[in-house]
Amino acid sequence: MTAHRFRTDLHCGACVARVGPLLDAAPGVARWAADTSGPQAVLTVEGDDITAARVDALIRPAGYRVLGEEPPPQLLALGRAPAAPPEKPTSYYPLALILFFLLGAVGLTELAAGRFDAMRAMGHFMAGFFLVFSFFKLLDVRAFADAYRGYDVVAAKWPAYGYVYPFIELALGAAYLAHAAPLATNVVTLVVMGVSTVGVVKALVARRKIRCACLGTVFNLPMSKVTLVEDVLMLGMAAAMLVLMLG
Repeated sequence: MTAHRFRTDLHCGACVARVGPLLDAAPGVARWAADTSGPQAVLTVEGDDITAARVDALIRPAGYRVLGEEPPPQLLALGRAPAAPPEKPTSYYPLALILFFLLGAVGLTELAAGRFDAMRAMGHFMAGFFLVFSFFKLLDVRAFADAYRGYDVVAAKWPAYGYVYPFIELALGAAYLAHAAPLATNVVTLVVMGVSTVGVVKALVARRKIRCACLGTVFNLPMSKVTLVEDVLMLGMAAAMLVLMLG
């Protein structure tokens, strides 16, 4: 059997997990491995009748494609089972650091204003939250969308929502910062974060060990109650601002 190496548009471990069942079930595919650590992911497939066209047809149903074939290396080592790329170590440190910076910036803004204003403080915090979190998602929208549809109830049915979501956060952050249409902005925040919370709760109840995509795929944040607290916090602030506005 001959091993062939193909350049693909796989991006992360979640992408590899999606094409895995298709390759495992394919007749003639003896072993395969995927490496997404480089600038272009390389899929190595060993078996009979392996061609770029056939592998492309195998992974197309999962939404991925073969971009070209790589020359075989001098030594090719394939394990007996599919090998996923090594994951970054899980850590809440990036999330904690971002929240600490946001709280510090809001505190300094209120100190400079001379008095504490709850509406202003919450508006600035939510502006910073959405702008920073959308920034990390926009670094690799495709990878975020792939990870997000793994647990979000809307993105699971309509994958395009995962591509739009970072821009929704960006627009909300800009709206909070500019104090534009505050009533509509808070209502949209309630809906968006409410839907996101449902997906997080379902993942936690099912005890699924998946990556939280709140900071895109730059950091390996585990899905946990911390993610739920983050979503509920934004829900609570949007609700509180609506109460203060309408009260």
